[in-house]
Amino acid sequence: MNLVLTIMILTIALSTILAIVSFWLPQISSDYEKLSPYECGFDPLGTARLPFSLRFFLVAILFLLFDLEIALLLPLPWGVQLISPLLTFTWATAVLVLLTLGLIYEWAQGGLEWAE
Repeated sequence: MNLVLTIMILTIALSTILAIVSFWLPQISSDYEKLSPYECGFDPLGTARLPFSLRFFLVAILFLLFDLEIALLLPLPWGVQLISPLLTFTWATAVLVLLTLGLIYEWAQGGLEWAE
C-alpha cells in the first residue's frame, strides 16, 4: 500500500471517529448547570444574545481608518529625498485634511456620542 494512501485513510478514519464522539459525548452528560450561562454565580437577568450597537462598529471603523492613516503617513519623512518632495507633502496634506473634515462632520452630526 502506498504511504500517501495509508495516511489519507488514517486521517479520514480519525476525523470520522472524532466527529462521531464530539456529537455523541455532549448528549450523555448534559445537565442544567452545564447548559446555563455563568454570570458570577447569579442567575442571568436577560438574554445573552443582544445585538451590538451600530456606534460600536462606527468607533471600530474610525479606529481602523486612523490606524491606516498612520500606516500611510509613516514613510512621509523619506519623501524629502524624492525628486519632487512638494508633491508628496501635498498629497499627505490632502489626506490629512480629508480625514479631519470627515471627523469634524461625524462629530457635528453626533455620531461619536456613545450615550443617547
